[in-house]
Amino acid sequence: MAEASEAAPLTAWSLLRRTLRRHRGRLVGSYALLSLWQVCEALVPVAIGIIIDTAIAPGDVSAFVVGALGLCVLMGVLSYSYRFGARLGFGAVQREQHALRLELTEHVLHPRGARTGLLPGELLSVATSDTDAVTYVVRQLGFALSALAATVGTAAYLLWLDVQLGLLVLIGVPAVVALTQVISPVIARRSGTEQEAVARAAGMATDLVQGVRPLAGVGAERVAVARYRDASSRAAAAAVRTVRGWGVLAGATSGLSGLLLAAVALVAGLRALDGDLSLGQFVAVVGLTQFLAEPVGLLAEIGAHAAASHASAGRVGAVLRTPRLVPEGDASPADPLVLAVEGVVSGPLRSLDLVAAPGELVAVVVDDPAASDTLVALLSGEAVPDSGEARLGGVPLHGLDVAARRAALLVASHHVDLFEGSVRFNVDPTAVAPDDRLAAALDASAAAEVVQGHPDGLDRRVRVSGALSGGQRQRLALARALTADRPFLVLQDPTSAVDSVTEEVIAAGIRGLRHGEGSTATTVVITSSPSVLQRADRVVLVLDGKTVAEGTHTDLLGRADYEEAVLR
Repeated sequence: MAEASEAAPLTAWSLLRRTLRRHRGRLVGSYALLSLWQVCEALVPVAIGIIIDTAIAPGDVSAFVVGALGLCVLMGVLSYSYRFGARLGFGAVQREQHALRLELTEHVLHPRGARTGLLPGELLSVATSDTDAVTYVVRQLGFALSALAATVGTAAYLLWLDVQLGLLVLIGVPAVVALTQVISPVIARRSGTEQEAVARAAGMATDLVQGVRPLAGVGAERVAVARYRDASSRAAAAAVRTVRGWGVLAGATSGLSGLLLAAVALVAGLRALDGDLSLGQFVAVVGLTQFLAEPVGLLAEIGAHAAASHASAGRVGAVLRTPRLVPEGDASPADPLVLAVEGVVSGPLRSLDLVAAPGELVAVVVDDPAASDTLVALLSGEAVPDSGEARLGGVPLHGLDVAARRAALLVASHHVDLFEGSVRFNVDPTAVAPDDRLAAALDASAAAEVVQGHPDGLDRRVRVSGALSGGQRQRLALARALTADRPFLVLQDPTSAVDSVTEEVIAAGIRGLRHGEGSTATTVVITSSPSVLQRADRVVLVLDGKTVAEGTHTDLLGRADYEEAVLR
């Protein structure tokens, strides 16, 4: 995958400029054809006026036939120029939306991760609603340019016909557009607020659906629903305010352009009464007056569309600029794969010492959940110690090459992520594990019953928010970590959601699968489970961010602080 964050545009405007630049071939063709379409639209009343003066008024049938044929040709050019111009523009829009979504996906799914800080629903909103909004300006710019061409052409014709009419259009149209642009910043602010409110509501809805079982278990459904209702109401109110802004813009544009065009029609009528305009010319002016309402509206809206696109481009760019979770390293760990954490200070960790050698099952008891999460971040390379060192195979963890890290080390946090698909896909996403390894991992994690108790077996469908319990989800995640069969495995609270009997099965399963006779695999388990602690070769006790004791579970049971941390 590409280094999306390094290549990402720095600002919203640069992202919009890049959008126009990388589709310039299609957009130039689209804008040229759309401009031709609008000019032809403007020529229709002019052609009708010419037919009236040269064919209908004098009763010249042959001139009428020629004029009618010419009008048919004009309508044909008008129709096909719009058809193919709009097709080219729409194609550019769809390609840009696809490119932006791929870029966001590659950034978030990069091997080194992305520190976005957004909820899944918020990311989804950016990848859908905001990428759509970014491209609004692409099509609207085409329509605005075509409207400008039609307006200039109309003004040129009216200048040739009557200087006062031409000046009225040349001065009046820019004045109407300028006056309506006062509303654009309001729409921009409201559009940005709306997108943020919708993203928050979407993120909350996603979390609510995924956590419906735990919420039901503690009777917090009503509280969660009330919070979502509040977020949804805010999003709805923001959307209404945005639409109201567009309504004010449309009303102001219609009112001001109506006054301008009424003035043009009035002047044209007076010129016709004075005999300065023929009947055909008067019809042409009236037709152009009616036609001008559309290009004036398109010109008035371009500022608001650009502002809305700018707001969404800022949100997309902000995600693409987020830093990587894991620093970029270029080193590979050397054998033997010994983990050595010496005097590490980082966040709540104030002096952490930890050693794990090949073949060992080491348990770590941590009294503070925040310290446990920090330890996981350090071991996965996502955090860099403020002081001290954390090394694997003699190389600092944050200096490991991504491929080398993946080959040697797997860190499975307590947060369980399952994916839409089968049990087999969730346990072995890469589809490379042999069946015996898969079966052994399912047995060791006590997840076999998820398969055996269902007629579809390994093909049982798993849904992100489906019927699996928290314990079943945790066991499948553990089975996935065991199936990966990395030389060095870190597990954070792998038995926190299971009963004591299942906990015993899992503890024995981890020991038997990874630490049989002659095994050189290393496992570090952050846990307070007596079943796991009893089977560990060594237990490291971390209190208040400091390593205070080390030994076997039996040896440490004599310590009051250890018993309190384990038995609480």
